[in-house]
Amino acid sequence: MSVRRIDQDHTRFRQIVKGRIKRDLKRFVSSGELIGKQGQRYVTIPLPQITLPRFRFGDNQKQGVGQGEGENGQPAPGQQGDGQGQAGEDPGQHSIEVDVSLDDLARILGEELELPNIEPRGNKQLRTAAGRYTGISRAGPMSLRHFKRTFREALKRQIASGTYDPDRPLVVPIREDLRFRALQTRSVPQASAAIIYMMDVSGSMGREQKDIVRIEAFWIDTWLRHQYKNLAVHYLVHDAAAHEVDQHTFFHLRESGGTKISSAYELCLSIMRDKYPAQQWNVYPFHFSDGDNWSTRDTEHCVTLLKDGLLPQCNQFCYGQVKSAYGSGQFKKDLDTACRGDDKVVTSDIQDRDGILPSIKAFLGKGR
Repeated sequence: MSVRRIDQDHTRFRQIVKGRIKRDLKRFVSSGELIGKQGQRYVTIPLPQITLPRFRFGDNQKQGVGQGEGENGQPAPGQQGDGQGQAGEDPGQHSIEVDVSLDDLARILGEELELPNIEPRGNKQLRTAAGRYTGISRAGPMSLRHFKRTFREALKRQIASGTYDPDRPLVVPIREDLRFRALQTRSVPQASAAIIYMMDVSGSMGREQKDIVRIEAFWIDTWLRHQYKNLAVHYLVHDAAAHEVDQHTFFHLRESGGTKISSAYELCLSIMRDKYPAQQWNVYPFHFSDGDNWSTRDTEHCVTLLKDGLLPQCNQFCYGQVKSAYGSGQFKKDLDTACRGDDKVVTSDIQDRDGILPSIKAFLGKGR
């Protein structure tokens, strides 16, 4: 089967777009411009281009090309200036917006960061369509009507009611006789994942810190949705107390209280135990903070919750410490000391937006 020229051109164009995204991935990640243009399955990416010249046909009834009135250097009608000056050497900047699927974006991220595919540890039994119309139903569209089954039901009804005449074998189906092809469903094992984001929203976490968390969460979501068909996401915020909120509130809430990190870990553990048993779900808790905690005693309680509760039930626990002018950064030091040698605990320092990609690679680079 021959490939149409337009299909070849489209494939080539997608390759060019992919190459441009890979080349400018760091800029796209650090700017966060993709998040504001995100749809359910696609993101819109602005790409620079140069507008090509094109011919426009006209009557040309007055003069030929370059034969109009005026002297050399005289400005054209409607233009300012004296017509003199040096020619510019920089091209004009234009841009087009290209829709890129989230799956393609995840593949690009995986290739650039060399992320391994995740090996799911839990399977959840879900009902899914088998993909073939092997069942029979009494309801359905006429396009799926099963002729033989419908005729058989009509024949059985007429024989049972005594209206069937062998000398004149006319079988007329009525509505009750209609039978339709139907999709069969069956239970299949499907890997399922849950992400639980936790973020410190105390007074020391400013707008820039929240933007960094928002950008990193978008890319983590993109990669994990590429790995799992069934993904659940929870958002927890905490200062001195923890609460579950929706996505918008998670990225825009600003508090001014103190910080008690253990409150978030307790709520996270409660959600995991109630909704996501380790035998069926792959659970990924992510915690973002500037490293301040109200006391060393609470930090010790966090470590206990982590070792005895969270780690046995999750694939991997990730802590990202966002640099803040008001944060001490002590919590990461304490966490690294307490969990040294435990591969299921991954921490990262995020100094600024340029630190987002290395942090993502640290979190997702083990393929857990």
